[in-house]
Amino acid sequence: MPCICYVPKKFHASSLMIIADANRIIRDYLRQGFKLTLRQLYYQFVARDLLPELWIDPVHNLKQGLPADTKNTMKNYKRLGDLINDGRLAGKIDWNAIEDRTRNLQSSPHWSSPHSIVRACASQYAVDLWEDQDAYVEVWVEKDALIGVLEGVCTDLDVPYFACRGYTSQSEMWGAAQRLLDRERDGKETTIIHLGDHDPSGIDMSRDIQERLDLFGSSATIERIALTFDQVQEYEPPPNPAKTTDARYRTYADTYGDGSWELDALEPTVIADLIRQAVEAHIDHDRWQEALDRQNTGRSQLGQVSQKWDSVVEYISQAG
Repeated sequence: MPCICYVPKKFHASSLMIIADANRIIRDYLRQGFKLTLRQLYYQFVARDLLPELWIDPVHNLKQGLPADTKNTMKNYKRLGDLINDGRLAGKIDWNAIEDRTRNLQSSPHWSSPHSIVRACASQYAVDLWEDQDAYVEVWVEKDALIGVLEGVCTDLDVPYFACRGYTSQSEMWGAAQRLLDRERDGKETTIIHLGDHDPSGIDMSRDIQERLDLFGSSATIERIALTFDQVQEYEPPPNPAKTTDARYRTYADTYGDGSWELDALEPTVIADLIRQAVEAHIDHDRWQEALDRQNTGRSQLGQVSQKWDSVVEYISQAG
């Protein structure tokens, strides 16, 4: 993992403490298989009360309609982001340790030889583990930045996953309905597992998805597993003021008060566990194991071909 200095910089002792805390949090999550976004890292600082007391700005907070003593502000998010950026440039934070899920280079895979792709296929060969299941499940999340949290658990469970990026576009919703209808015509019960913020719009998005799938003829069920008010009370993520300009604010405030909570503030391990529990509830485990056995047999056969590739090529040459 590269810590490369491009811009030497002297840091105050308090800034070095923040950088050390950031590296400790980053290492902890990398060990668990998660790479954090800057916003997730920030929320870990807020949840663990690691931001300096000097970062409390009562005058600014009151002007923004925030509690006077809160550290959870956009100002401090930007302040931490600037310090993390300086730490990376100064070679004190690993360049690979924080990801930006919204900006990624796309490229095509390449292979050094036919043998190399056969060898890779031996481990990548996969059957549809859901083909013989009575259910079909997809996982949808409100924010693109959380795809990294979904990726591991959804890949392990062979479940398609999707970032809605707020309210899902009409084109995406129609396309999803057609995809679900194909499964329903095969006799499967279809479910969308949805995760979003606990704020006026985030909660309403689950309703919106259900209503538009109904409109397009799908019988899919929307199963919202996060963020719920019970989870807010259990995990105590740092609150934000709900947006009073949101058209849904009044109804929301009447039920939950004027606080809101972001899904990003939950521990990645908590989100992954919630998804795993929700998906596994739809699995017939005997059929699942049979599909896994077929997959392992295919991988073994491809592995044998890979190991004897020179003989395969010689046989083809002679046969030609």
